[in-house]
Amino acid sequence: MRIAITGATGMIGVKLTAFFLAGGHQIAVITRCTSYHQPHTRAIAWDPELNYISAGVLEGFDVIIHLAGANVGEYWSPQHKKSILESRVQSTKLLCKNLAKLVSKPKLLISASAVGFYGNHPPQEVLDENSPLGEGFLADVCRQWERETIFAAQEGIRVVRMRLGVVLGQTGGALSKMRLPFQLGIGGRLGNGRQMMSWIALDEIPFVVDHLIKNDKIEGAVNVVSPQAVSNAQFTKILGQVIYRPAFLPVPSFVIRLLFGEMGQSLLLEGAHVVPRRLQESGYQFRFADLQEALKFVLLSEAKDPKMS
Repeated sequence: MRIAITGATGMIGVKLTAFFLAGGHQIAVITRCTSYHQPHTRAIAWDPELNYISAGVLEGFDVIIHLAGANVGEYWSPQHKKSILESRVQSTKLLCKNLAKLVSKPKLLISASAVGFYGNHPPQEVLDENSPLGEGFLADVCRQWERETIFAAQEGIRVVRMRLGVVLGQTGGALSKMRLPFQLGIGGRLGNGRQMMSWIALDEIPFVVDHLIKNDKIEGAVNVVSPQAVSNAQFTKILGQVIYRPAFLPVPSFVIRLLFGEMGQSLLLEGAHVVPRRLQESGYQFRFADLQEALKFVLLSEAKDPKMS
């Protein structure tokens, strides 16, 4: 296949690029970086802030994977909140409007979103793709982000809105930030620890994307999370066990709010129990369904993919 990827230099994008290159596919990276170079890939220039991408440059691609967006894990100043929203909305609108004008359109657009769509919910509430939009900044970002894909869907392109959970990867994301206190011997639950964490192993994502590509009946929202969500207290306990560090020192909620402001409240003290109903109904078999096994692989195994059929 011919696959084009935005956000290819991010943690997920790097993993997907390597996975599909290894599978013998042709990869193009849609990037703002004029000096971007990676063997066996082609660079396509764009700049969503300037509303720029060359007309027709995406002709003939089979799949577009859209991951671009400003880092949500940085302090949410008013300016950064604006960047989080606009980087997603503007890039998705630019991409989809250009896809709609193509003569040879892609069969599939996979556009990233997040389980933040559902907002904050108590542990006993279980949410799937049919659950309604939640409240708060992240929910509104996801709403506007996903809405822009309509330009592609209206032209007959199959659109999958990939609602990602907390991505567990060694080199970035939430796990790299949570790991440091444990390594210093001061790890523990955040706040009361009851907030749910709907997670996905980074190494699971390429297999999910491959499944979405191959199953042409799947469209619309798809929750990309493990079927076994855990509370923050459970997560921190298991993380401590995996890296052989104590997990007895809770971090009070007021400290998190003091250090991280609104971002800390939303990303660290709130959560939701989200399940991957559509993936499971379509027959997807998770490689990393168990948190302890996923953390062992991510943090302790050699840097290579597991042997999987």
